[in-house]
Amino acid sequence: MDLIQMGKDAVTASRQLVKLSSKKKEEILAAVADALIENAGIIAAANANDMKRAQESGMAPSLLDRLKMDEGRASGMADGVRQVSALEDPIGSIEDIRLRPNGLRIGKMRVPIGVVGMIYESRPNVTADAFAICFKTGNACILRGGSDSIETVVAIGNVIRDCLRSFDVDPNCVQIMEDTDRKYVTELIHLNDYVDLIIPRGSERLISHVVENSTVPVIKTGTGNCHVFVDESADLEMAVNIIENAKTQRIGVCNACESVVVHEAVVEKFIPMLAERLSKSDVEMRADEKAGSFDSRMIEATEEDWGKEYLDYIISIKTVANVDEAIEHINRYGTGHSETIVTKDYDNSQMFLNLVDAACVYVNASSRFSDGGEFGFGAEIGISTQKIHARGPMGLNEMTSYKYVIYGNGQIR
Repeated sequence: MDLIQMGKDAVTASRQLVKLSSKKKEEILAAVADALIENAGIIAAANANDMKRAQESGMAPSLLDRLKMDEGRASGMADGVRQVSALEDPIGSIEDIRLRPNGLRIGKMRVPIGVVGMIYESRPNVTADAFAICFKTGNACILRGGSDSIETVVAIGNVIRDCLRSFDVDPNCVQIMEDTDRKYVTELIHLNDYVDLIIPRGSERLISHVVENSTVPVIKTGTGNCHVFVDESADLEMAVNIIENAKTQRIGVCNACESVVVHEAVVEKFIPMLAERLSKSDVEMRADEKAGSFDSRMIEATEEDWGKEYLDYIISIKTVANVDEAIEHINRYGTGHSETIVTKDYDNSQMFLNLVDAACVYVNASSRFSDGGEFGFGAEIGISTQKIHARGPMGLNEMTSYKYVIYGNGQIR
């Protein structure tokens, strides 16, 4: 691969995208969604090859679930593209207009970032999500999927590029890095002359490597050691339902619950209820001494468990004396992703919302809602756990920058 040429082509394509009207972008995205449905069989066949190799290599079930792209999931992927198509286009909108004493009117106009490089693992649906969000916001993208999903990623990319050609739109507004040699990742994250932003999405190892080595600006999408705190006033049945959903609906996702924190006032009653429910899904429960004493199905937790993103049928359980201790524990061991309190106490809920340091903080709801689609963004390009520029699920607005536009009538300084 010639990444420098890919970068040049992406810049050229991005300049064409800026000229497309909102209506035209909607039309093209709708056509891409139709094309993904029409070619779902081809995409699923490519995915079957990826799945076979992954199974033969001993890939964990949670990662296999991330990798899977059958015709049903291809349909869901297309739905995400349609939802992005239907959203209001932020590009060109002018906000926060101010009239200065000298008569100047100053506003902020939403503009594309430019060229976005995305590096991701296992989840081939990210290919369509990233394209749709970047295209809607006038950004070109260079996409690097993992070696485990490369056939699926290439198949999805080919469908999108063919559709773009049919509209006489430069297909290089989305380019797939088909060679998964890691040296090209190193080259991409140093492609400052052509790439404006890098977004890594995957394992902690991948994200750390990109953050520590990239000379291109990076938005960090973090791992998810997500907690559910069961307060002393909690509806315990509600708490069990929330934890079961957050832990077992899909184990290989970053918004799954990995740790439960329980107020000591309810731990004796709550632990047997939780153990009974989670044991039905064969969840291994690693608890501190106090929580573990109330049910024989608990095994002893270690210090390492408190900060672990398992992505597996394993959960840690910690007992605390009050909401302050719960917040302190979550802020120490959490990854800034999604945290939940189950409570009937308004003051405790507000304290939790105010003091927990995370991108998404919930009261009486599952952390599984931390998702672009669930937030009404249509899709997401990732969930940012950093605090600068973007935080939480990144939709259209998060993939824009702005410039100041100034209207005058001859003013001089």
